[in-house]
Amino acid sequence: MRSRLLLPVLLLAPALAASGCAEVDAPLPANGPVALTSVDGLAVKGRAPKTGYARERFGKGWLDTDGSGCGTREDILKRDLARTTFKDGCKVLTGVLEKDPYTGARITHERGRPGVDIDHVVALSDAWQKGADGWDKGKRIAFANDPLNLLAVDAAANREKGDGDAATWLPPDRGYRCRYVAAQIAVKRKYGLWVTAGERDAMKRVLAGCPGERLPTGGNPTRPPERLR
Repeated sequence: MRSRLLLPVLLLAPALAASGCAEVDAPLPANGPVALTSVDGLAVKGRAPKTGYARERFGKGWLDTDGSGCGTREDILKRDLARTTFKDGCKVLTGVLEKDPYTGARITHERGRPGVDIDHVVALSDAWQKGADGWDKGKRIAFANDPLNLLAVDAAANREKGDGDAATWLPPDRGYRCRYVAAQIAVKRKYGLWVTAGERDAMKRVLAGCPGERLPTGGNPTRPPERLR
């Protein structure tokens, strides 16, 4: 499905949805190409201006792009948390993030209270400055709601990261850095985003310590597995 066809899918999704959240495999399997060699396949350019960026450019809030009847946030909470409880078969009320990817901590989630965020592994603002400013809205919506680019994480760590790339921020838990960088490469490769020279070098430094790390696979069921154009 091309980008221009996505918005009709979004409009039809509520009518097509069954009850409950979508089943999204966790974790996304890391059985794609080798991450270290994949870095060189990314275009290298300077960071473009942030002019014109707004969260709403990627859709207003969390949308139901897979027709499950639940927003993407609920789908990812269901995927990443253990011992979840629900309201109305969709809203995740409570759960446990057994091991936060970014800090390694165990975090209890309770709806309406700080603790767990859903992070865009490649931040929306970073994407905007590296190619997404030229996309149509359908492709930006797909990007913002793609499970390949989403993780339930410690809220404080997510806020510390901001819109940083691999050159400016890496997870405090060093044991997760290889997987984190591989995920960023997978997302940028899929959507045709570029990296800066400093970002590329930072990615290579991390992956030099884990040369066999592979890219995660998976993503939004409404999008094709090949690179989006």
